[in-house]
Amino acid sequence: MQNERKSILFKRTIFFIYLLIVIKLIIFKYPYEQLKAIADSWEKGVILEGLDTANFTLFKTIRMYIKYSYKLNSFENLIGNIVVFVPYGFLFPCVLKKGSNVFVMLLNAFLFVTGIEIFQLFSAFGAFDVDDILLNCVGAVIGYLLYLILRR
Repeated sequence: MQNERKSILFKRTIFFIYLLIVIKLIIFKYPYEQLKAIADSWEKGVILEGLDTANFTLFKTIRMYIKYSYKLNSFENLIGNIVVFVPYGFLFPCVLKKGSNVFVMLLNAFLFVTGIEIFQLFSAFGAFDVDDILLNCVGAVIGYLLYLILRR
C-alpha cells in the first residue's frame, strides 16, 4: 500500500514537471527581457491584434508546413507540435484512473492545449493556431497508444 502511494506520487510529480516544461516551451519560450517587453506593451489594441494574426482555419498552417517542408523550421514545427504532447497521452492515464479512458484523456489534452492557445491569443506570448490544437491532440493520442502497448 505504501509503495503504491509512493508510486502514484512519483508519477504525479513527473506529470506535473512535464506540464511545467510544456508551459515553459510553448508560452515562456522567449528570454525574460522579451517576455517583459511583451507584457509591458499589453493594452487593448495589442491584445486585440492577436485576433488578426490568429489562425482559425483548420489545416491552414499544416498545409503551409507541408508546402514548405524543405525548410527545417516547417518540419520542426509540424513534428514538434506532435512530439511535445506524446508524453501527455502516455502519462495522463498513469496519473488518473479515469485517464485510462481515451475520451477522458483526449478531452483533458484538448482543454489543456486550448487553454494554452487562448492564453497565447490574448497575451501576445505566441500566436493562436487551431492547427496546433489538432497536432498537439494527435501527439497525445500517439502517447496514449504507446501507453496501451506498454501496459500489455
